[in-house]
Amino acid sequence: MSKIKEYTKDNLTVIWEASKCIHSSKCWKELPSVFDPKARPWVNMEGASTEAIAEQVSKCPSGALSYKIKDEEVPKETNDPLTVHLTKDGPLIIKQEVKIVNSDGIEEVKNSPVALCRCGSSANKPYCDGSHKSAGFKG
Repeated sequence: MSKIKEYTKDNLTVIWEASKCIHSSKCWKELPSVFDPKARPWVNMEGASTEAIAEQVSKCPSGALSYKIKDEEVPKETNDPLTVHLTKDGPLIIKQEVKIVNSDGIEEVKNSPVALCRCGSSANKPYCDGSHKSAGFKG
């Protein structure tokens, strides 16, 4: 079962799903006043405005970070054609809802974005777990 944490400020709740995190470091490099992987808790909702936090969370390449606004629906991209982004030395990123059919025929529908392993080292295949960094994957 995936570890899920929620952090709230005013009407904004940031959701972190640990099993989806590919450790891109985008969150803490671009908004270190809120995201600090060395601190506990690692998300400080008082470190920036709710707008700045929501904007940064929207940049999470794996979907490990997401947010919800109380009494509002957060719009999802659904009408765009399926695009697969190859990250430098990292996973394949799909930025829309996708159905994954495993080799045993079990189907899963994943919300956007989805990070798929392309190095072969992930312990959570077909999903990226950040192992490409320690494996020295180049691609």
